Amino acid sequence: MSKDLTIGEALRQRGVSRRGFLKFCAATASMMALPPGMAPVIAAALEKARRPSVIWLSFQECTGCTESLTRSHSPTVEGLIFDTISLDYHHTLQAAAGDAAEAARVAAMEENYGNYILVVDGSIPTGNPGFSTIAGISNLDMLRETAAGAAAIVSVGTCAAYGGIPHANPNPTGAASVSDLVSDKPIINVPGCPPIPVVITGVLAHYLTFGTIPELDDLGRPRAHYGQSIHDRCYRRPFYDKGLFAETFDDEGAKKGWCLYKLGCKGPTTYNACATTKWNEGTSFPIESGHPCLGCSEPDFWDGGGFYKALSTPTADITRTAVYAVGAGAAAGIALGAMNRTKQKRMAKEHEKVTIDDLEKGD
Repeated sequence: MSKDLTIGEALRQRGVSRRGFLKFCAATASMMALPPGMAPVIAAALEKARRPSVIWLSFQECTGCTESLTRSHSPTVEGLIFDTISLDYHHTLQAAAGDAAEAARVAAMEENYGNYILVVDGSIPTGNPGFSTIAGISNLDMLRETAAGAAAIVSVGTCAAYGGIPHANPNPTGAASVSDLVSDKPIINVPGCPPIPVVITGVLAHYLTFGTIPELDDLGRPRAHYGQSIHDRCYRRPFYDKGLFAETFDDEGAKKGWCLYKLGCKGPTTYNACATTKWNEGTSFPIESGHPCLGCSEPDFWDGGGFYKALSTPTADITRTAVYAVGAGAAAGIALGAMNRTKQKRMAKEHEKVTIDDLEKGD
């Protein structure tokens, strides 16, 4: 499909009706965490927008971020590639290999210089260049070469955003994030191990629609998706507030769906859309499946201490303020729960006494 076509023209060429186009825009609004009323604005923008060239570089990674992308349902990866963007280079998804693959990258850079979107997943080794190379080019050199002509960079996954697992102590490869190495380009961090599929496509759709990067938090993440903690959105939050916690993975509390805080849930200090957007087309997320949050969308989550230790127990590389604040919150929740249970027992005893007294009077 020609890159000269606008997205509206490309969709019509593929047989998409006006009604279908507006549904696509409504889905895009939802994906970008925008109200439904923004659908007409998105429609007007997409009618004129041209499919941008996207170059996707994979460095020190496990392919989990690409696996996540292929599971996007709104839009599907096929719809994203064929209707919305022109994915001109991607190690895993492209048909070309060897010299032809590198020729495609160079051609995309030259033809779209200053206008293409660079997507990076995986950390970049800065120790020995030979730790990771592509076509004989070190990851560091390929990043710098490709970033030079990019309009914006999207760091997909915690490895690209913050160094991730390769960056964990003792960091033998000198793994670094994209923002550690590139400072002259707009960078959008989309962390997660891996990120939620529709968050990846939502960020691309936002840039495509408005031509700008979305509003970011202090860690470079889109506020629309990372603006609230998982704890604040979690359906188990009422149990936390009542001081009701699972003590083991198979106790009665766990079976009743009580809060997983004592089992090491990092939801209070983790910002992501897992609790609302969820995974597998909105089916579930780890906490709903009975497993505590690992905090994978936060920097240095791997070195943050034991995954199954509660945050109130100080662990390495976790901000003390956050630890004590969350610990105090948990203590308050536990104390409140204890007070409520004591009050309920007292009321029950009083009720029992009144009932017996009334019976005695009746006799």
